[in-house]
Amino acid sequence: MYVLNFYSPVFADQLRRGRKTATIRLGDKSHKYRRGEAVLVTVGFQHSPREKIFEAVIDGVEVKRMRDLAPRDVEHDNPEFRRIEETQHFLEQIYGRSVELDDEVTVVRFSAINERPSEIAERLWAEGPTQN
Repeated sequence: MYVLNFYSPVFADQLRRGRKTATIRLGDKSHKYRRGEAVLVTVGFQHSPREKIFEAVIDGVEVKRMRDLAPRDVEHDNPEFRRIEETQHFLEQIYGRSVELDDEVTVVRFSAINERPSEIAERLWAEGPTQN
């Protein structure tokens, strides 16, 4: 199972609340993440303990140029951002290098896998066992 790790503890709250539903990674990561795969979403620094936030399913993986990011891509990655330039500056901080508008990025969209019982299971449990 692959891991989607986030370094900033700010993201833990955004992830738990369902406000962050995508990540934008520098470069082509389409070989690493595939639609339909399950991943573990964590928060923490490399070589340190990490906090498991939830398991998720990859809903989509799209490689594009930085300049081609849609406003929705930017907002789903960081609900506090509205412009490509904000994401560009953030990626420069994370990767420790200049990020150009022509650089490739990968937008990975994901959905949390809920561990609570489904509506059907809840109804069956509430009704109790039946006799045939």
